[in-house]
Amino acid sequence: MSLLLLYLEFFKIGIFAIGGGLATLPFLFFMAYNRFTFIQQSSWLGTEQVGNFLAIAQCSPGAVGVNVAAQTGFQYGGIAGGFLAVLGLISPAFIVIVIVSMTLQSLKENKTAISVFCGLRPAATGLLCAAGWGVWRLALYNGSGGLWYECIRWREGLVCAFIYLLIVKFRGHPVIYVALGAVAGILLGL
Repeated sequence: MSLLLLYLEFFKIGIFAIGGGLATLPFLFFMAYNRFTFIQQSSWLGTEQVGNFLAIAQCSPGAVGVNVAAQTGFQYGGIAGGFLAVLGLISPAFIVIVIVSMTLQSLKENKTAISVFCGLRPAATGLLCAAGWGVWRLALYNGSGGLWYECIRWREGLVCAFIYLLIVKFRGHPVIYVALGAVAGILLGL
């Protein structure tokens, strides 16, 4: 697999990932579901892998998008792949920040620039909603079911609801609930 291609794919994700690390997830889910460019060439990323990488990234320190990029790049290109995937993901943000910081005073009162930044808010909201939908679809939707009630992963949904109620009721440390979810998943064979 070409490391340059890995860098370019994550660069493309980084360009449009407005709203933080979770905003990269819709692009990764799109890649996994639609199997485009990079995936056709390298059998790159499946939906289960995105879910596994997301679970690990959520439990790891650091930004979710960067953690997922590092894991994906490492799996398919070793240390150099992990480094280039992360570099590709953060390069667009770095370039934009440098340009904005150099022109900040002139943009401060520019009505067009203010309108552009205001327009980015709904885009970020949409990306975060798409990320939530993708995670829900991966975790709780079973596409092989025939009837509507067969398309829902009931056990996973009940574990999710139970842990949510525990979080609301007891407000403990998140690590406790992650561990509790892992134990429930192992015991229930999820």
